[in-house]
Amino acid sequence: MSLRNIDHDQLRASLHYLYVSELRACCEKLNLFVKRKKIDFINRIIHFIKNGEKLNLSEYPATSVLKDRNNSILSPDALILKGGYKNDLKTRLFFKEIIGRHFHFTAFGIDWLESRWMEDKPPTYQEFADMWSKEYKFRKIYGSAPKAKWAYINFIKIYLNDNPNASRNEILSSWELERIKHKELVDKFFKGYLWPLNLLQPPILHAK
Repeated sequence: MSLRNIDHDQLRASLHYLYVSELRACCEKLNLFVKRKKIDFINRIIHFIKNGEKLNLSEYPATSVLKDRNNSILSPDALILKGGYKNDLKTRLFFKEIIGRHFHFTAFGIDWLESRWMEDKPPTYQEFADMWSKEYKFRKIYGSAPKAKWAYINFIKIYLNDNPNASRNEILSSWELERIKHKELVDKFFKGYLWPLNLLQPPILHAK
C-alpha cells in the first residue's frame, strides 16, 4: 500500500471499527490532541494524513460552508451547507414532500451531515433523503443503537442478509473477527506511515 496513494476512504472506514481508546492511541502517535466524540478522532486523523495539518475542530472546509445565508435553497439537487441547513418547519415540510409524512429530524441525520461537512463532501438534499430513508427502514427492523456502534449496525445488516439464521454468538464472533481485521489494517498503515517520519527524528543521546 503506497502511502502517497493511500485510499483515505478505506482508512476512514477501518477507523470506524476501532474503539475510542484505540483511536486516541492513533492520535497520540500523530501528536494530535482530541477530547471529543468518536467522529472527531476520525476526522482529525484523516485530515492530518491527507493534508499534514492539525485540524481545528471548530472549523469546516470552506466548500462545506454557506458563504451567503440569503442564498440558501431548498431543492433536491441543492447542496446542504453548514450555516444554511436548519431544523425548522420549512425544512421539515420539504423533506416530508420528498421522503414521506413519516419524516422527522433525527440525531443520526445531524451526525451524518456533520461528518460529510468535515469530509469536505457536502451532500445534496436528495442524498440526505436517500440516506435517511435507508437508515429509517433499518432502524424500524433492528432498532437504534449508540452512535459508537454504527459500524457494528452496518456489519450486522450485511451479515444477517447473508446469514439469516445466525445465532447471537455467531454474530458477535464474526463481528469481532471483522473488527480485528480492520484494526490490523489501521496498525499496518500507521507502521508504514510513521516509519519514515521516525528516521527524520534526531537520535537520542544518553549521557555516559
